[in-house]
Amino acid sequence: MKLQTHKMTVSIDEHSSHLEQFKQFYQRLDEEGKTIEKLPRQQIEDYQLKAVNATLAHVWNENEYYRSRLEEAGFTEPKIDSLEQLSTVPMLRKDVIRGDKEKLLCVPPKEIGQVHLTSGTSGKPIYTSYTLADQYVYDLLPKYLELFKESADDITAIALPYEFALPGLGFQRLFQFAFGTTVLSLGKGGYMAPVDKSLDLMREYQATVLTTTPSYAALLAEESEKLGIKIGEDIRLKKIWLTGEGCSSVFRDRLEEWWGCEVSFFYGSTECGVIGVECSKQQGYHIMEGHVKVEIVDQDSGEVLPYGKTGEIVVTTLLREGMPMVRYRTGDLGNLQQSKCDCGITMDVLQLRGRMEHMLHLGGEDYSPFMIEHFLMEIPEVGLWYHLKLDDEVLTIEAEKFRTKLSNEQLAEKIQKHMADRIGVHCEVVIRDDIPRTYGKATRVFI
Repeated sequence: MKLQTHKMTVSIDEHSSHLEQFKQFYQRLDEEGKTIEKLPRQQIEDYQLKAVNATLAHVWNENEYYRSRLEEAGFTEPKIDSLEQLSTVPMLRKDVIRGDKEKLLCVPPKEIGQVHLTSGTSGKPIYTSYTLADQYVYDLLPKYLELFKESADDITAIALPYEFALPGLGFQRLFQFAFGTTVLSLGKGGYMAPVDKSLDLMREYQATVLTTTPSYAALLAEESEKLGIKIGEDIRLKKIWLTGEGCSSVFRDRLEEWWGCEVSFFYGSTECGVIGVECSKQQGYHIMEGHVKVEIVDQDSGEVLPYGKTGEIVVTTLLREGMPMVRYRTGDLGNLQQSKCDCGITMDVLQLRGRMEHMLHLGGEDYSPFMIEHFLMEIPEVGLWYHLKLDDEVLTIEAEKFRTKLSNEQLAEKIQKHMADRIGVHCEVVIRDDIPRTYGKATRVFI
């Protein structure tokens, strides 16, 4: 039984695109009662090769920068014969497109329906332009009925930024147009979105789904207790989608316990849109292979790495006309595995390892902050707010107490011993009761 179909459809006046051909592919899947999620690998890869070639032809014909880069790499036509040959296409670096709103544009400016931009915390912002068809037609073509169980019976609270970046509006389109759910546009703690009003709205409308960041899910739970709103009684969620920040599986487990519902990870970016989504087995992100082709490359050589090897995540968007991303270096680390998931989904699985610039260098080894967090959150007396500070390869953990009668000294000693046992590294520990809460992306690592 299908839990949902596309609730609404949109037609764009006098519109034609290189992507129109893929409407037939997805319509045929609909008629057969199938989704791309469980297709045989060969069929998925055949579709992806066709979509990559359509994208290459589009950028070749419509964008001077992409065409010049392809020609420099020896291309005389915008075509590859196999997905393995994608490695011959030049990769796209962030520094090339920062602050330049037109370098990757593949449609006339008047065709742009929406502009999003990254926060620019590590430099000038990256502008991402979408046509209306990108947002309301092509982005909604692939259906993932196994991964998303939401339907018109749900009420979804979206506690993500609606300013500048993609997440708030992107999820709103997904839930409204694809699933037909009622949406509560909470935002994320801004002037018009105070936490108490957000929790009141979730209680008043009996929200069943929450989409937010890990840190904001913790903040909402924390504030609900102060406001006398009982989670599980006044607000009874059945699902939380986490995105916008990475976190460890143990941090997620703590949120599941606190909220009393399933919590799943959703991986995407403003530049590339959706990339990977967890199924209920919670064994990694299934790559959304209708939307993107993902590769893992060596950060230094750029060589494509095989399954199981960790490197930089490189993404090619498959259903974009306004500003396609071709072999975009995300700066995120991870590895790919062939799906052997009990859920039956055949799309590859991504294990996310964090961002390159956030890696902690300790005792000659690089540690992912997710790994440090994983072991820290194993200690039930430690709260969900913490800082990792690295100074001359000495790691200081600043942490808060959580529902414990341990003294500061006892908890600090417990953290030191646990971390030494788990990762073999001595840490300095400071117990605080004033780690600042944030409505933006939580800053955990200070190097």
